[in-house]
Amino acid sequence: MFLALLSMFGLSIASALLPFLPIEAFIIGGAAANPGTAASIALGVAAGAGATIGKVVWYEVARRGISSSWARKKLSAPKVKAGYERWTARMDGRPVYAGAVMFVAASVGIPPLLVMSFVAGLLKMPMWVFVPTVFVGRSIRFSLLFLGADFAFH
Repeated sequence: MFLALLSMFGLSIASALLPFLPIEAFIIGGAAANPGTAASIALGVAAGAGATIGKVVWYEVARRGISSSWARKKLSAPKVKAGYERWTARMDGRPVYAGAVMFVAASVGIPPLLVMSFVAGLLKMPMWVFVPTVFVGRSIRFSLLFLGADFAFH
């Protein structure tokens, strides 16, 4: 079981970093091995932890990249600057709102979590909001996928 958890953790990190590598396919394949309820939840949490680590990388790329000369040039365009300022105003000082948006993206996938991780970094969302909401949302999503696939196969 430890090897399965470690594998799912590693695959979910890779999937979070590389959008063409869907973790859902691995989850369905893993559920075909008849893991059972407790193992399905454990595998879902391991996948959620790995996905969170991968999304933190995207968050940090955006957070650190916003001060680059390329980003400053892009933000000098009036339309882009207005959108950035609008979202900054919405998120700044509103951790519940920011957390709700991230939780929906993490658990449902709309808007895509990769995009929202990047936006969260650009807007400098507090890490204490970003990490728990992504972890809980992804863990719920992946655990439910494991449980659903396990039920469907067995």
